[in-house]
Amino acid sequence: MRGSATIRPAMHTIPPTLESWLAHCERLHAKNIDMGLARVGEVARRLALRFDCPVITVAGTNGKGSTCAMIESVAMQAGYRTGVYGSPHLVRFEERCRIRGETVAADSLVPHFEAVERARTQGDEVSLTYFEFTTLAILRLMSMSLLDVAILEVGLGGRLDATNAIDADCAVITSVDIDHVEFLGPDREAIGREKAGIMRTGRPVVVSDPVPPQSVIDHAREIGADLWRFGHDFNYSGDKQQWAWAGRSRRYAGLAYPALRGANQLINAAGALAALEALRARLPITAQAVRVGLAQVELPGRFQIVPGQPTLVLDVAHNPHAVAALTANLDAMGYFPVTHAVFGAMADKDLAPMLAKVGPIIDRWYFTDLPTPRAESAAALQQKWNALQMVAGGRRPVATSLHASPEEALRAAVEAADPADRIVVFGSFYTVGGVLKDGVPRLQAKHLGA
Repeated sequence: MRGSATIRPAMHTIPPTLESWLAHCERLHAKNIDMGLARVGEVARRLALRFDCPVITVAGTNGKGSTCAMIESVAMQAGYRTGVYGSPHLVRFEERCRIRGETVAADSLVPHFEAVERARTQGDEVSLTYFEFTTLAILRLMSMSLLDVAILEVGLGGRLDATNAIDADCAVITSVDIDHVEFLGPDREAIGREKAGIMRTGRPVVVSDPVPPQSVIDHAREIGADLWRFGHDFNYSGDKQQWAWAGRSRRYAGLAYPALRGANQLINAAGALAALEALRARLPITAQAVRVGLAQVELPGRFQIVPGQPTLVLDVAHNPHAVAALTANLDAMGYFPVTHAVFGAMADKDLAPMLAKVGPIIDRWYFTDLPTPRAESAAALQQKWNALQMVAGGRRPVATSLHASPEEALRAAVEAADPADRIVVFGSFYTVGGVLKDGVPRLQAKHLGA
């Protein structure tokens, strides 16, 4: 199949659509994930890929997307032209790239896919995974967009992730927890080592995990990175009304809480502000930009509360650490007579602790299949929940049902819910993306005579 002209799109006809390019990328490599930078680095070299602006690369188990969005929002308020690359997407592929806060058009990506294909096939053909190919295309678009700052979210790990082909001027490492063990290692120390691979000698690295693995600290010292640690080089404090942040030389007091909800978002905001302080010589930021940027930041699916009856909560939490944060945030919302949960997840996730953590506050489960072979079936999720219930002695009856899609599961939940209830949709980007397919749902329980 390699090198075969039969699978390569014609290069001198009418440019194909983004959809046809994505289909092409899916066929190029035998594996979805193939860790290593040699192949990406070679194609990046052929493309002469480089950035003429500061690059901030963000790695971590949870909080990456939120941290990127906060840096972007504050930088935009300061008048900078921003570019953000993040993955995965919720509904449409184009969501992976934003220029000045706007999702790029599908058509604008096509020439960059063509350029990657030309570079990949010139001389010795280089095999690229879907993620590697698409990352290079988006990076090329960003590099040619006259940006003032480029913000890159690591896809998986850090050291061997395709984004690491670009040298970061500032690295950010958010939470480090157990996820993707087959690629990153079995414990926080091993995973920390992989994420530490985005650091560069002499350049700042912001570590916002309050208790980081020793491997992260050690690597920073080994290579001589400028280490910014939460609790040492920056910190925050707050009460119910407002919060304050302090770094090495800057302080912000009387800040409104970030528009992204949840207690965990203060940690992310603190890391974002530390990254901006670390780059202050090249990207000066005003206190007003910080205030407005954090107050206006948006990112779908991060403890997103959709007004309506019943209340709808959307969260892409897909590992035990993220589900623990979601559980704490749900708990802090106040009283709801019944909490309905629409849940779909990947088969390789540590599902038992996820279900056990959130289980006590869920009154009814709607388990759903997801449109990817990597997903656990709804029936298997139900079995895992039932097994947990048996171990716990079935202290209270909890109804469960099975559904073919997140949309169908949500419809069933709305049908069963009273106006005062709440519905939480979580477990995967696919689960949340499924209910957002046709836009943000505005719920009205049947009892309101919809």
